[in-house]
Amino acid sequence: MDNPDKMDYKLTLNLPDTPFPMRGDMAKREPKMVAEWQAQQRYQKIRAASKGRPKFVLHDGPPYANGDIHLGHAVNKVLKDIIVKSKTLSGFDAPYVPGWDCHGLPIELQVEKKHGKNIPAAQFRKLCRDYATLQIEKQKKDFIRLGILGDWDHPYLTMDFKTEAEIIRALGKINDRGYLYQGKKPVNWCLDCQSALAEAEVEYEDKVSPAIDVGFEVVDIAALNKAFRVKLSAGTKVYVVIWTTTPWTLPANQAVCVHPELEYNLVKTDKGYLILAADLVEPCLTRYQLAGSNDRGDGKAANCFGKALENMLLQHPFQKRSVPIICGEHVTLEAGTGLVHTAPAHGLDDYFIGQKYNLPTENPVGDDGKFISTTPAIGDVPLAGVFVLKANDLVLNGLQANGHLLHQEKIKHSYPHCWRHKTPIISRSTPQWFIGMEQNSQGKPGLRELANKAVADTEFFPA
Repeated sequence: MDNPDKMDYKLTLNLPDTPFPMRGDMAKREPKMVAEWQAQQRYQKIRAASKGRPKFVLHDGPPYANGDIHLGHAVNKVLKDIIVKSKTLSGFDAPYVPGWDCHGLPIELQVEKKHGKNIPAAQFRKLCRDYATLQIEKQKKDFIRLGILGDWDHPYLTMDFKTEAEIIRALGKINDRGYLYQGKKPVNWCLDCQSALAEAEVEYEDKVSPAIDVGFEVVDIAALNKAFRVKLSAGTKVYVVIWTTTPWTLPANQAVCVHPELEYNLVKTDKGYLILAADLVEPCLTRYQLAGSNDRGDGKAANCFGKALENMLLQHPFQKRSVPIICGEHVTLEAGTGLVHTAPAHGLDDYFIGQKYNLPTENPVGDDGKFISTTPAIGDVPLAGVFVLKANDLVLNGLQANGHLLHQEKIKHSYPHCWRHKTPIISRSTPQWFIGMEQNSQGKPGLRELANKAVADTEFFPA
């Protein structure tokens, strides 16, 4: 060697030669690889090579055709792609057909933002279809970029006319067999969207609300005397007391609910007799700033279990109608009085117990969050046309004036809000179509029975 200091010793070693570059540089190289797979029709060739093998089909829950993909999309699609490719390598014919959900409020809201409201229905549907088509193309491009192999040229779309037609045909069969019926049920309702929200679209944030204790006067003193084993004279003022943080729902009250196995006391106070859960008498009287006694006259306590109060009639606190006491397992002693104001149009617990007792599910609140024209007034103060969250003060003032308000205060509590507008929502009953799981109009086995039989006849892997 003439000059050992300048010698490249790498050239003296017998090293393997590789075409792989020193750097991965995947951000530049991956798009080329994906483009090659597309040009080679790699997915179609895998399908051809897998023909005749045992099938493995991954039924993919479709993403929503709205907005750019995010990390959640990537994780979902990549994990499923790993499963499909691993099954292919394991000897299965594992096709993957991507799809998109093309219907619903998020798309409609975007179209309304761009084109405004009050658009003719046919034109609005076309605009929604055009918007969803654009979103599908954007998302498809990004999914392919992730290296996901699938039949991207023939995805399934919920807005395909063929798919929509099949949905209608299936609904027709359900109707023919007597399972379809119309009814009313409470839903989460956004006052800004003026639309129903799914549970996933509801967030909980702290809110300050009025908490009130309201007396419902007992109409049937004879039934009360029998339940509590007392001898009060007709005309005695006796009040069942409820506690609520939504005074605006009182116009829709249809009942007061007690727990059948809880003990209730008849307490004599300066404001008349009050019926309260035995375990909550002391905190309630403290809240009302009243003294009370629970003596039925012979030295024994005037008490009974909730079951004994069932069907006792009460006077609505500001409307000219009576409502019953009913029994429900959802009543607790965590807060309030142990007696629950029940409005089947404004809550699921109330709705389900109302169904048991055949209570009306009449909703006095319109889509815009205002009381409808037929809503009765509170005394001389009309409620029709009033926004529900602004009606709380009117209800409070009316109850104060007619002597049915025992206590009011402001409390801070967790309350459901719309995930888009970050504003409080309400629960309101809307007309809906239902597919009955238990009953049908033809006396045939219910869908639940048929489904359970199908499950029993199906072999699952793993078991």
